[in-house]
Amino acid sequence: MSRTTARIATIALLLGGLATPVLAQAPAAQPAAPSARQPATAEVRAAYERTDALSRQIFWTDQAEINPMDPVAGVKAAQALRELGRFDQAAEMAGKVLVVQPTNVEAMLEAGRAHIARGQAFYGIASLEGARNARPEDWRAWSLLGTAYEQVRRPDDARAAWAQALVLSPDNPDVLSNMAISAMTRGDAAGAEPLLRRAVAQPGASLKVRLNLAMVLGLTGNMAEAEQMLRRDLPPEAADRNLSWLRERAGGTGVDQARTWGSLQGG
Repeated sequence: MSRTTARIATIALLLGGLATPVLAQAPAAQPAAPSARQPATAEVRAAYERTDALSRQIFWTDQAEINPMDPVAGVKAAQALRELGRFDQAAEMAGKVLVVQPTNVEAMLEAGRAHIARGQAFYGIASLEGARNARPEDWRAWSLLGTAYEQVRRPDDARAAWAQALVLSPDNPDVLSNMAISAMTRGDAAGAEPLLRRAVAQPGASLKVRLNLAMVLGLTGNMAEAEQMLRRDLPPEAADRNLSWLRERAGGTGVDQARTWGSLQGG
């Protein structure tokens, strides 16, 4: 839905090799054979999932290099790249996964997300439609397709995709938020606010959804409620930065505002 909307340490796990046996008559020991890198254990993978995006990107990229057929590693690397704002690289990584794993639905979804994030949704539509066809019951493909269609100016297809996403997952806060941000990019802040209030009211509403509501409130002049939400959800420095951004842009068109908000949210 936006152009803008992430290596601390690499991991090289070695399988301990055995040194070549030394024969009695040999003048010196032979060098040990090099060990082969092995995929990380489930425990190590779980631990890295709790780290920051940069650490995850390096770890999962390494895991994907060890085993290009790993159904998880390349997708996780692409996700971390996207979180770091490296959208072109995220799209490239997801594409690499699909070259060797063309039926990997998670890679299809991640490719779509990356292309949407870099403002080139057209190039992600085929992957998202593939994910939809493979798993028609998965609301995520429909929701992302709605955003992609909207970005390429296919509003009727976008509305139909979002409607199906809500059939599959009623009142899903992520779907409602996508619809609201789309409205914002069209300059329809009044239409975005009720969608986001509905989204925030859901038990599964994420921090991102709440921050999107704060954005809309601030841009439409309700700065007091926006500040209340931001100070509840963000550290003081991040809240100050977001509030400054909102005050500078209040009353603007909404298009560039929606596209730049994502770079600020988490602070």
